[in-house]
Amino acid sequence: MGDTRSRSLAKAVTWRLLASLTTVGIVLLLSGELELALFVGGIEAVAKFIVFYGHERLWSLIRWGHPPPSIDQED
Repeated sequence: MGDTRSRSLAKAVTWRLLASLTTVGIVLLLSGELELALFVGGIEAVAKFIVFYGHERLWSLIRWGHPPPSIDQED
């Protein structure tokens, strides 16, 4: 069984915040323009949030790497 949708969503949100702050910082360092840095960070956050969530949901369908389900036998 894979992650629940709410877990995937929470992981996507927290990762996007961290990754987008990194992008804003890099753009700010390279350009010196806060407005440009925030604009690029905003566009990047929305696009990659959607891609990451879809990626998580696809991986939740793959059994590889998960232990097989246990079977409780009662006789």
